[in-house]
Amino acid sequence: MKTLSAVLGMTAVAAISLCSLPAGAQTYPERTITMVVPFSAGGPTDTVARLVAESMSKDLGQQIVVENVGGAGGTLGAGRVAQADPDGYTILLHHIGMATSATLYRKLAYDTLGAFEYVGLVTDVPMTIVARKDLEATDLKGLVEYVKANKDTVTVANAGIGAASHLCGMMFMSAIETPLTTVPYKGTGPAMTDLLGGQVDIMCDQTTNTTKQIQGGTIKAYAVTSPERLAVLPDVPTAVEGGLDGFQVGIWHGVYAPKGTPTEVTERLSKSLQAALQDQNVVARFAELGTVPSPADDATPAALKAKLEGEIARWKPVIEAAGQYAD
Repeated sequence: MKTLSAVLGMTAVAAISLCSLPAGAQTYPERTITMVVPFSAGGPTDTVARLVAESMSKDLGQQIVVENVGGAGGTLGAGRVAQADPDGYTILLHHIGMATSATLYRKLAYDTLGAFEYVGLVTDVPMTIVARKDLEATDLKGLVEYVKANKDTVTVANAGIGAASHLCGMMFMSAIETPLTTVPYKGTGPAMTDLLGGQVDIMCDQTTNTTKQIQGGTIKAYAVTSPERLAVLPDVPTAVEGGLDGFQVGIWHGVYAPKGTPTEVTERLSKSLQAALQDQNVVARFAELGTVPSPADDATPAALKAKLEGEIARWKPVIEAAGQYAD
């Protein structure tokens, strides 16, 4: 049985520990939180962010407002968060471009590994290799043959340097050992519009942006980049099935906070993210878009940190081999 003095001593230690926390961390969150998405509204990453933000808002008891800060392949939005007050009221939801920009951009306004705290992984979205609906090739093997035979005229659309579609396009060209003319846009929306209109030939983009168009027959799908076929697109083979051995790539997304954000705050955000990813509405909507939420073990600061470090190392040689950099 604890003595009165022991109990008082334990209470004193707890009080001292509580008082040692930053004042804001003790009651976080007390006001609206801004989630910066470094791409345009309506794009695939924006769609993921808004679903997650809505659910996290309910869990946190404060609204999370999504702010689109597009430009420079996502680096402008990331830079905005890197310079924000480290109080948990400005956070970032970014995709794989967080890792690739470390090599793609010769000059960044922030240190990718040193400017952020980690909250957790959100989802890993498969990619699709698609084309204008009247392109003559009927399967992936035929597409590769067509592209090689018409390499001087085939155009590949993307949403700009650093975008998921740009990265996947580079991997496709590397896999078939054929350089093609790339056509960069200011976002996925206008890129898809021109693909629908037949102004460009092919694109490699996230299922969150292509699934509805594939299902509607307005574009032609040749492959998904996941290890297995997707339930939402059961008739679309994997790239490996189509003959591109080892061609597997997913566009993972993570949530970050500015460096110096209290651990108690990032942990609270992480717990809220985990709850959101178990929200049945989020699970259902993700399924419609051809993806699934990250498991709870991945929606953690440690998992996101390890993922970012590993992906920087993975993509560096791919980008250097392609020689496509941005200032």
